[in-house]
Amino acid sequence: MHPTNLLIRKLECFHPLSGADRALLESISKPIIEVPARHDLVQEGETPENVFLIVSGFACRYKLTAEGRRQIMAFFVPGDFCDFQVFILNQMDHNIGTLSRCHVVEMSREDIVTLTEHPAIGRAFWWASLVDAAVLREWIVNLGQRSAYERIAHLLSELLIRLRVVGQVRDNSSYTLPITQGDLAETMGLTIVTANRVLMKLREKGLITVSGRELIIHDVKALESESGFDPKYLHLQQYASPL
Repeated sequence: MHPTNLLIRKLECFHPLSGADRALLESISKPIIEVPARHDLVQEGETPENVFLIVSGFACRYKLTAEGRRQIMAFFVPGDFCDFQVFILNQMDHNIGTLSRCHVVEMSREDIVTLTEHPAIGRAFWWASLVDAAVLREWIVNLGQRSAYERIAHLLSELLIRLRVVGQVRDNSSYTLPITQGDLAETMGLTIVTANRVLMKLREKGLITVSGRELIIHDVKALESESGFDPKYLHLQQYASPL
């Protein structure tokens, strides 16, 4: 799928766009750059000059402790901006890096300002940013109140819907998950051993199959029930059920 189609498909979940809006997004959303896995797009302490749109692969927002431990605070999947507001900051207070090989579009702050001056695009951008904040709140609940098993089941359920929105889900239940168990552990505040045990338990219960980087969810409703997942915080109710 063309990068602009990914972005438009996501933004139109929040606000309808005109043909002129789509054409503007088309003109700005290029060229596509390939970025290797484990590469920082922008680091803490730097002055952000550009905003990145993920076309393929997974990226993340993360912080490092003084001892070098990493806490992943967000996943960026195809169709996501990596914090489109960051260019406002004088200095980054977190890092944005790739988890897998990614294709990205790099947009200048001038491009983003131009886009936000168009009312429909601006409203869609702000809506998307509010959803990002809602996702962060849900992740905080995950870390503070859910068991290790519930955390991972919840995340896998969330990713299914987020990826379905941009057409990255196959057979309504299968998607590419290009992250390691270490990444998963650093996201969910777990050890790698615990993350591995949870995945094994999910497999033993017949809820998922992991084959290479392909995740298959065999019973979407059961997985959601296991973690108390409610997709309302994503504000994408039209995508909560298979298309």
